[in-house]
Amino acid sequence: MLVIRSIVASDLDALIDLATQVGGGMTTLKPDRKMLGDRVECAVASFAETIPPQERDYMFALEDTTNGRLAGVCAIKGAVGLTEPFYNYRIGTLVHSSRELNVFTRMETLYLSNDLTGSTELCSLFLQPDYRVGYNGKWLSKSRFLFIAQFQQLFTEKIIAEMRGFQAEDGTSPFYEGLGRHFFKMDFDHVDGLTALGKKSFIAELMPRQPLYVDYLPQSARDVIGQVHRSTLPARKLLEQEGMHYDGYVDIFDAGPVLQGRVSDLRSVRDSVLRVAAEGRPEGETECLLVSNTKLHDFRMVLAQTTIEGAQVALSAQELALLHCQAGDTVRTLSLNVRKNNG
Repeated sequence: MLVIRSIVASDLDALIDLATQVGGGMTTLKPDRKMLGDRVECAVASFAETIPPQERDYMFALEDTTNGRLAGVCAIKGAVGLTEPFYNYRIGTLVHSSRELNVFTRMETLYLSNDLTGSTELCSLFLQPDYRVGYNGKWLSKSRFLFIAQFQQLFTEKIIAEMRGFQAEDGTSPFYEGLGRHFFKMDFDHVDGLTALGKKSFIAELMPRQPLYVDYLPQSARDVIGQVHRSTLPARKLLEQEGMHYDGYVDIFDAGPVLQGRVSDLRSVRDSVLRVAAEGRPEGETECLLVSNTKLHDFRMVLAQTTIEGAQVALSAQELALLHCQAGDTVRTLSLNVRKNNG
């Protein structure tokens, strides 16, 4: 069976192996032992509550318990931009007009911005290719929202997610080739790697601070502003189902959209319910539920095809064991599919 759990130090080698499959554009999951080692160490401290909430980086592992394999990973950063700069482009508008010539023009612009500093960030979502079946991807993505619903006090009101931007078949970024290369004089993957390692001072040193006119960019770059990588489209749709939206902020390298939402508006916060775990076989019509325990230090979650009877949810002995729970313990539940209501 599969279980989502808090990551532990012994997951590091498997995490590095998983990161080698990610490819370019995801700066938070590079196969660098020091970077990932530091992240895992921070994650362990985050679940143990030994560091302040704004410094925490909660990483979750999707484990296949039949073989001990790390099937996927995802994460939530407590707050971004507090120890190193967090840059985005904000899409704005400048108006030029001349009464004498009867000319009025609206021009889209890109502003280098730190507006999203301090926001909670959803990041590092990746699922092994051979596990991309059934509900695995949907469950892994939505698991973070149930964690936020359980521990709302640990997060800021604004939550964001940077989506990987569009890339051509050869792996190049049309936006970067049309803009960033002129300033950085290096390949996209090199810049991407530097950013992943936290070396971001070059952004402020090399990027222009004045607004950039979008119309000055080549058409190939303009066309992909706010567009996601092909493999990221399903992830974007899932986040939008949960209450997040695009509001005119994009990544400065590949122009991928930054989705935003308010924690209080998330579906998981509105619709998830605390219930009592009951051991037994579900009777009657069942539905897919995300079911988690309520322990920060040992957070675990399963996807159960089950039923709800009053304040109870029916779980098998195996599901209870995966949750590190017993019958009678409190669990949090949320329907996997938006159209259903488990409340």
